[in-house]
Order: sequence, then structure tokens, then C-alpha cells
Amino acid sequence: MSEMKPKLLIVEDDAGLQAQLKWAYPDFEVVQATDRASAITALRSEEPAVVTLDLGLPPDPDGTSEGFAVLDEIMALKPDTKVIVASGHGARESALTAIAKGAYDFYQKPVDIEALGLIVRRALQLHRIENENRQLASKSGDGNRVLGRLITAAPEMVKVARTIERVANTNVSVMLLGASGTGKELLARGLHEASDRRDGAFVAINCAAIPENLLESELFGHEKGAFTGAVKTTEGKIELANGGTLFLDEVGDIPLPLQVKLLRFLQERVIERIGSRKSIPVDTRIVCATHQDLEAMIAAGSFREDLFYRLAEIVVKIPSLAERPGDAALLAKAFMAKFAKEMNPAVKGFAPDALAAIDAWPWPGNVRELENRVKRAVIMSDSKLVGAADLDLVAQDEEAIQVLNLKCAREATDRKVIRHALARSEGNISNTAKLLGISRPTLYDLLKQYDLHA
Repeated sequence: MSEMKPKLLIVEDDAGLQAQLKWAYPDFEVVQATDRASAITALRSEEPAVVTLDLGLPPDPDGTSEGFAVLDEIMALKPDTKVIVASGHGARESALTAIAKGAYDFYQKPVDIEALGLIVRRALQLHRIENENRQLASKSGDGNRVLGRLITAAPEMVKVARTIERVANTNVSVMLLGASGTGKELLARGLHEASDRRDGAFVAINCAAIPENLLESELFGHEKGAFTGAVKTTEGKIELANGGTLFLDEVGDIPLPLQVKLLRFLQERVIERIGSRKSIPVDTRIVCATHQDLEAMIAAGSFREDLFYRLAEIVVKIPSLAERPGDAALLAKAFMAKFAKEMNPAVKGFAPDALAAIDAWPWPGNVRELENRVKRAVIMSDSKLVGAADLDLVAQDEEAIQVLNLKCAREATDRKVIRHALARSEGNISNTAKLLGISRPTLYDLLKQYDLHA
């Protein structure tokens, strides 16, 4: 079955020019209209991606009022349509007005068919990119979510999510190990929401962000008058999370004296506020995270081994964003949809060079870096599509890598490229094959050979 041609609506009252334009676009399905009524009827029934519009239409063939009226209706009914307007009347003023009303581009009569053809095809390409971005953004909101919030299509991250789901309804302590910005708090919150403690509080504290002399009070609370400035009795984070989950981020930064007190809580499930000798029973589940090497810290004597084993009943290692092929693009589209809606609705998606740069970038700052770059680009962008330059993603010099086993190198590259294509196509086999430039049977063979799943 042949692929359907894109539709082009030509709104032109000059019969000779109309015929000339029709035959100039053999790769389009051309629809024609001669006035406002027939143009809007064609727009509703055919939904063309691109429209060429002569502003001088009857009953005002010598002016622009009727043409602008058509443009206004098109933008109201189908604002994603790319409208290219033409006029020989006050060209500069008409162009500025048309662009302000939402037209994609402008050309002046007499018509240069070849130049107009370039504009039309460029408009079609932009329409396709914007449409693809909308579809992928909507899909990434549902089909690639695990643990309710986490967006991923990478088997490495899906495995992490499934592990967390399996231990969610137990009371074991979970330790999340991963680099900064990999989504440890998001996973901890997902664990809480998947557990039978979901109706209780989820309380998070970054142990590295609180001075040592205040951390004990933050965790265990204090009684009124326990120290200078303690003007009232205050519950600590462990107590506030009673019946729920406490997330201790950067647990490796807890000082040794406080580690002893935390260990006692984990063993006996009671706490004592600063300034009190009263033991308070607390039913709080601990989930912790760190990017530090705790085993090395244990060897150096800066982290208690008995505390480590209490906190790390289940250890979950979180892959970096660079180890999750295809996820950077999925996450970028989700961030784009969020930030564009909130901060700059004129931005509709990513240009092809941006998506290529996102796939290629090593993301040393992981998801946090990606989110910040997309947010900044959306805020600062002056165009509908964010490009690689807007994201400040400059191509890095490729390192010369000597590979002893060429077959292994080829297989590794094949796996990476196929997984990127699967992620970009949301697992659609036909679209993935098109992106890779291979047939569907060949793609199926490669998926089987490399044990990959769509």
C-alpha cells in the first residue's frame, strides 16, 4: 500500500495561477478553493497540513481584508496549520500583519514557483515534527511510566522499578545507590506510594544540606528549653513520618555520634527527643540514598558497619541517564510539555538537531541536568522548536577508542542504536524499522539476536 500524500490547500481566485500551482506539487494531494467559504469548507473536510493563501480574494480582490479573514478563521479552527500568504498589495505591511496573526511565512507576487515550493516543503516538515512531538509527549505521559511517576523505556530502569514494587509492601529498609540527579527521591516516593503505608506521610530530608549541630534536632526533635532557641517542643522528621516513610538522602553525611542514635531507633523502634528521657515508639519505615561509597567509608571508619546493614537490607543500584538508552529523549519531551505549558506556550517541541544532541550527550548531571537544560531552553526560546544550541549542547570531540574485538564493538553499537530507535518510536516496530532504514523482518531478527524487546 502506497503512503498517503500530504494535503496542500491552495486558496487562489486566479484560474491560471491556480492551475499552475496545482501541477507544481506532484508530491502533494492538492485541494483548491477560490473564496472564504470554499476555503473553510476544505479546511474542515480535508484538514490540510499546509495552506497557500492569496490575500486578495473576492469580494475584495484588490485588498487584503478577505484574505486576512480567512487566515483568522484557519488559526481559530486549526492553529497547527502552516499558512503561507501571498499578496501584491503593500507587501511589507501585509507580511508583518500576517505573521502576527499566525501565518507561517509570506511570499510576494508575482509567484516564483520554485521558491514557493521550498517554503511549502519546509512548512510541511515543520508540521510533521510538531505533530510527532505532540504524539510522543502524550505517549510518554502514560505508556512509559512505571511506579506511577517514573518515565522510562530502558530495561535497566524498568528492572529497578520492578524491584522496588516487589519490596514495597514489606517493611525492609531500602538503600538506593546512584549518582546525583538520577532520581533517588522520585524512586523513594514511588516506593512509598506503592506500599501499604501510602496513606501515611512521606517525609524527605537531605542529610548533607543540614549543619551537623542541627541534624539531630531535625531527625529526632526536641523539647522546649532543650537548648538556646528551643522555644517550643518540636517533633523530628522520624516522628512526623510515623505510619509512613522517611527518606534519608545522602545518608553518608550523617556524623558518627548521630549514627549511633539512628541505629538504636532502627533496632528498638523508639526515639528520644533532645532534652527528654521519654522513649516514644515510632512506626516509620526508612528509605535512604547516597552517591558515596559506603563500603569504603566503613573501611575508613567514618560509617558504622552495623548501621549500614540495618539500612541496606535491600540495596537498589540506580543506573545513570547515560546507561538508559533512549530515556533522555523521552524525559526531555515530558519536561518540554510541562515547562512549555507553564512558561512559554509558543514552544511546541524539539528540532531534529536537538533530539540528536540529547541522545548523544553523556549527561554527567543525569536527569537533573536534563531538566534544567530543557527548562532554561523553553524560557529563553524565541522560536517554536528548541534546537541543540538552545540547550547549549555542543558536540564533544570523539575520543579515539581502540577496540580489540570488532564483532563485540559492532554488537554494542547495534544494541545502542536499536534501543534509541525503539525509544524514539515508542516501541512501534514499523516506525523503528523506518528510523533505522531496515525492513521489519530484519529488525525482528536483530531483536531476537540481541535479546531486545520492543
